Amino acid sequence: MSKTPPRPWRNFYGRLKGKTLHPRQERDLEEILPQVRLAGVGFEDNPDRDLLDMETLFGDAPVWLEIGFGAGEHLVHQAQLHPDTRFIGVEPYVNGVATLLGKIRREGVENISVHHGDARDLFDVLPDGAIEKAFLLYPDPWPKARHHRRRFVTPEHLEPLQRVLAEGSELRLATDIPDYVRQALEEVPKAGFTWIARRPEDWREPWGDWLSTRYEQKALREGRVPHYLTFRRG
Repeated sequence: MSKTPPRPWRNFYGRLKGKTLHPRQERDLEEILPQVRLAGVGFEDNPDRDLLDMETLFGDAPVWLEIGFGAGEHLVHQAQLHPDTRFIGVEPYVNGVATLLGKIRREGVENISVHHGDARDLFDVLPDGAIEKAFLLYPDPWPKARHHRRRFVTPEHLEPLQRVLAEGSELRLATDIPDYVRQALEEVPKAGFTWIARRPEDWREPWGDWLSTRYEQKALREGRVPHYLTFRRG
């Protein structure tokens, strides 16, 4: 008799919940999240950590991934721009998930699946090369030097991300923290990505289909300069 693989012990840093949710948000979590939740990621419904059957879940549509979608503005924007693409949004912060669900309800978006949890749990069950584009937009900066190992741009996250991205796929990273840019330019290429910038405008100007998020607008008001980094999975 085979034993169920043990759940890996992982530190998780960051907020899981903020202000008290509004009643409408609570209803969205109860009514909409079960409809859009990406099944097979949680240990409760996939204790053996079987790989997801992408064809059953998404057919032959391309699948894009946004890691840490915040309030979901960019995720919904991209889903509306690309209705024939399927999107997976990952976010552990319940207030952000609730805000996204409200946008999905109001806009009638039907091509987003949500993993409310740790991106590493999703990486465990994604097949090799399953994702054709990934977004990492204004990730938690962890500004103190002793906390830099908590940033997403470390081998613990980048190596499994590289595995699940298809050959030649694109990773977009936006941040307003210069030291995060430094660390990304050091660590992301080590994980098998190529920075494809050729001129300063390639990291100073946003992508053509960009939607500025609330976080970016706050950064601009406070005088911080956004950087837009594009990497290609080699």
